[in-house]
Amino acid sequence: MGFKMGIVGLPNVGKSTLFNALTRTAAAQAANFPFCTIEPNVGDVAVPDDRLDKLADIAKSKQIIPTRMTFVDIAGLVKGASKGEGLGNQFLANIREVDAIAHVLRCFEDGDVTHVEGRVDPVADADTIETELMLADLESIEKRLQNIIRKVRGGDKEAVQQERLLKAAVEALEDGRPARSVEVDDEDAKAWKGLQLLTTKPILYVCNVDEASAAEGNEFSARVAQMATDQGAASVVISAQIEEEISQLEPDEAEMFLEEMGLAEAGLDRLIRAGYDLLHLETYFTVGPKEARAWTIRTGTSAPKAAGVIHGDFEKGFIRAETIAYDDFVSLGGEQAAKEAGKMRAEGKGYVVKDGDVLHFLFNT
Repeated sequence: MGFKMGIVGLPNVGKSTLFNALTRTAAAQAANFPFCTIEPNVGDVAVPDDRLDKLADIAKSKQIIPTRMTFVDIAGLVKGASKGEGLGNQFLANIREVDAIAHVLRCFEDGDVTHVEGRVDPVADADTIETELMLADLESIEKRLQNIIRKVRGGDKEAVQQERLLKAAVEALEDGRPARSVEVDDEDAKAWKGLQLLTTKPILYVCNVDEASAAEGNEFSARVAQMATDQGAASVVISAQIEEEISQLEPDEAEMFLEEMGLAEAGLDRLIRAGYDLLHLETYFTVGPKEARAWTIRTGTSAPKAAGVIHGDFEKGFIRAETIAYDDFVSLGGEQAAKEAGKMRAEGKGYVVKDGDVLHFLFNT
């Protein structure tokens, strides 16, 4: 599986410019006026992973298939969105469909680009959107509590559980804290996720800086980094303009351009890695002469569940997973050599897949 990340923020902070760069398309109209993005634009991009290329080279795979990540460019939000201001209702509906939020914050001065609030203050911008999402959650919870009153009175277990979780969320929200701050027991995790509250979505703050600040950041991004630390969230510094320029270059030219700018890697790589950390994701590989392929799983996934990512029948009929660690596969020169060196292991249903594992699943049909 890949994952879906919604790119959100106030109008004119660089959301669509970043989206265009990340997806290497011009599908999202980037213009200097609010609400230039009316419908959410969706872009599916390959997740860069040097390990996959090395594995394919060793196995002489005919095809390389990376795992995918989906970006959704969602319409800009303004104050009052929770009450339907601007494109608020549409924004709130779109955001429910994503796994995580990349909250783009304007961290640059530019008199030619209008700010909807007439000032540059990324922390205040973050508060604006967080407040609107919290207000929307409160309104949603109020309606849900009214709808389950009868079931709760009738002793319906699911309704009683739902009421308890909704009230816990209300307590946090009324205290000025997002729903993700609520500690949820394992037994409640599934029901909690089913509530689909906006403020339970993990947030990655994306500091959109000017070109000169792309390598080290600036005073604005430093304030965002501190805010993220205080919240237990994550932040990443990117120059959307630089990413847009890179997206138009050939790989060799892009590498030279990055070196000239003093950047070790493209913003896309940093953003994806931060997104993986945010959602606790990792990658395993299947490798053979036909193809070398990367698969995304959540950290802590068992071997049968990992097999199920390829096909449900793999999980249902799981027998075992022939497993080689990435470092062993590469250092020894492939599957056969790893097997002869005793580095291929037969793992059962209880095995928890590790990042970089090269796997071959055996299953009953």
